[in-house]
Amino acid sequence: MYMIKDMPKIERPRERLLMYGSQSLSSYELIAILLRVGSNGQSVIELSKSLVNNLNDLSELKNLTIDELKAFKGIGETKAITLLAAIELGERVLNPRKEKIQIASPENVYELLKYELSDLKQEVLMVLFLDLKTNLIAKKIIFKGSLNQSLVHPREVFRYAVKFSAFQIILVHNHPSGDPNPSSQDLEITKIFEQAGNLLQIKILDHIIIGHNSYLSIMDYNQKNKKRSF
Repeated sequence: MYMIKDMPKIERPRERLLMYGSQSLSSYELIAILLRVGSNGQSVIELSKSLVNNLNDLSELKNLTIDELKAFKGIGETKAITLLAAIELGERVLNPRKEKIQIASPENVYELLKYELSDLKQEVLMVLFLDLKTNLIAKKIIFKGSLNQSLVHPREVFRYAVKFSAFQIILVHNHPSGDPNPSSQDLEITKIFEQAGNLLQIKILDHIIIGHNSYLSIMDYNQKNKKRSF
């Protein structure tokens, strides 16, 4: 059995990929990198060559099931899963199918962004751009620093809204203090954006503040405080 460690470095698949790029490798060498080790007295090189030689065409691999792959000598469940995962990833890279993310509630916003925003040391204003059915089209950081109505201008946000053909948007920012309760500045900025959105017919669906393990919807906050005023 001719092990990879016995091969000159210049002939080993990983080293060849590093030196010459993935396109310089044969199909069996690429498979050998994925499989990592051989099995049943076969080196991974021999195993990979055997697999390729038993196929009429390399494209057959994508149609094989895990059980069919396991029928090849030396291919166990782990190796079969690795191969199918690599094939599926390659398919997605070449033919990207954008998975739709629907934003149906403030909680959806929090779950989407909590790991991205909750531990930041400075305030960040991010905008979610949505279609008519509240599916996410794009998200973009618009501003970093303390939110101030003289610094955060609606035109920057709505410029991207037009670019992405967004029907509605959600403003999101974090409070590094961890307390998601809105400041008077937060409430004023929300009002300014709502007014600008009404003029442009692009709805401000909400403004979410993310704290530590918590969040607040300014739309919900305003609604509750409106009821209390009666």
